[in-house]
Amino acid sequence: MAIALDAASRRNRKVAVYAATGALAMLGLGYASVPLYRIFCQATGFNGTTQRATAAQAAGVKATTRPITIRFDGNVVKGMPWEFRPEQVTEAGHIGERKIAFFYAKNTSNRTITGRAVYNVTPEQTGAYFHKIQCFCFNDQTLKPGEEVRMPVLYYVDPDMLNDPNTKDVSEITLSYTFLEAADGGGSTAKN
Repeated sequence: MAIALDAASRRNRKVAVYAATGALAMLGLGYASVPLYRIFCQATGFNGTTQRATAAQAAGVKATTRPITIRFDGNVVKGMPWEFRPEQVTEAGHIGERKIAFFYAKNTSNRTITGRAVYNVTPEQTGAYFHKIQCFCFNDQTLKPGEEVRMPVLYYVDPDMLNDPNTKDVSEITLSYTFLEAADGGGSTAKN
């Protein structure tokens, strides 16, 4: 009888170890899912995530004769005491052409606030072809009380968009930013 109990105890311990290992693996995957999803979106343009390009990469891109209109949108989350808007609502250009747009921000509060921009493009499938060379969204933005700034976005639309059956007929892309207060108090973070 004691031999049967030892065998049962070993089996129970083995099952407990497997269950604990599985639970820890699932917990780890849960924590890793956000950065893994971000990497996936940045690599594929999924969910309207734009791409980041260097000036050297952009220099090798040839502009086409195909026109494209970029529409700009700027918002702040409810309760954030900032004014934030694009300086112009639309900008016409050509696919492959480097363009610059400016956004205006003002801290309307009596305290220093660090903001973080989240963004996307629509239609979502164009995210893989919308490349930002320079953007205020790459770093948190800290504004003192009453401070106003102009923030540039240097970008281009990759001509490869014309070879994609899902994007070749797109004539307008909307680039939208929403500022929220940085929960961690800010600091510089490199984001796309």
